[in-house]
Amino acid sequence: MRKTVMVMILASALMLLLTACGGSDSDTAEPASGDAGAGDAARGESLYKKTTIGAGSAPGCITCHSLDEGVTLVGPSHAGIGAAAASRVAGMSAEEFVEQSIVEPDEEVTEGFSPGVMYQNYGSDLSDQEIDDLVVYLVSQK
Repeated sequence: MRKTVMVMILASALMLLLTACGGSDSDTAEPASGDAGAGDAARGESLYKKTTIGAGSAPGCITCHSLDEGVTLVGPSHAGIGAAAASRVAGMSAEEFVEQSIVEPDEEVTEGFSPGVMYQNYGSDLSDQEIDDLVVYLVSQK
């Protein structure tokens, strides 16, 4: 219980700090000609590694998630998320699960983590293209 409270306090402090910094280092990802609706893993990786993303200067994925196995920051590690996502929810593809995790983060919460900690507005702050790019990148993490 005490660990959960500490994680929530740290997450809140991090979000306040990032908001106070203002501005955004996010570039609006535009699809390459003919790629409308198709995600691009390279753009997704670039977006994933930014400290702030989207219209609301939301915390970037890398500020709360690690790509190293067993390394927990605020949220669970994303090492191997592409393989894990494929079997996380029966009847849901890896792509569907990852997209839902971005736009509706409290729908399926990883065991050991609390709902409400992950930023809730990526679905409105990020463009459809940015979400597609993140999904393709994350699903490639086997």
